[in-house]
Amino acid sequence: MDNTTFEIQKFDIKLETSKIGRNFVLADEIESTNSYLLDKENKIDTHGTVLLAEKQTQGRGRFNREWNSAHGQNLTFSIFIKPSAQLTNKLNLLNLGTSLVVSQTIDNLFQVKTELKWPNDVLINKKKVSGILLESVSTGNVISRLVVGIGINVNQTTFPGEYNIPPTSIKFEYGQQIEREKLLAELLNNFEEMLKKIEDEPDSIIKEWRRNCRMIGEKISISQLDKIRYGIFEDIDDEGFLLLKSEDRIEKISFGDVSVS
Repeated sequence: MDNTTFEIQKFDIKLETSKIGRNFVLADEIESTNSYLLDKENKIDTHGTVLLAEKQTQGRGRFNREWNSAHGQNLTFSIFIKPSAQLTNKLNLLNLGTSLVVSQTIDNLFQVKTELKWPNDVLINKKKVSGILLESVSTGNVISRLVVGIGINVNQTTFPGEYNIPPTSIKFEYGQQIEREKLLAELLNNFEEMLKKIEDEPDSIIKEWRRNCRMIGEKISISQLDKIRYGIFEDIDDEGFLLLKSEDRIEKISFGDVSVS
């Protein structure tokens, strides 16, 4: 298995952002990129700071699930955001928008077709290639630190262990070694554009997300802690909540694991 060192200079040449990724930190090994950026004691306060780890010893996804990633094979990173008042009211859109950015970046760079799974997983051939975790710290009732964690299986081709959704990688689906520097730079370029859309044209994110989610209209089950709901994935609303149609009513769902029934 090829294990290549991430080349910051190669990445920097391709980065076209004004803020996102301009402060860039590369760690060989860290417990969790999200946890590090959330901790104000680490004194990272620059909006758009990106922390990329070649290996996380305590990487995690939603519901505190472990995220395993081979050293130097993938992209496991977090973005520190200084949230505006407008953005803090649209965190669902940030969640959807981030998964959309990952999906569209992979689609545009490689000859693979991704699809979106609510709320923020990216799939190729029904297998998971990327997951996203938004976390924040509040002071009083105000979000003071916001972190977007992104994990993408890039060049890893074997995945020992058991998984809710079978994992895959871009290399496995595309058939060639992937240049991680190019992928990350392009993704961050698109991420910065997406942040502007949340402020200026949030409806466009919802529309694009709908187009890339094949589960809409399907019979689904939603696991929520100790209960499971069943119904039709009717749509997502303008805030990014899932609309579940069951019998003669529609429920607004804010969290859960979605599976096609």
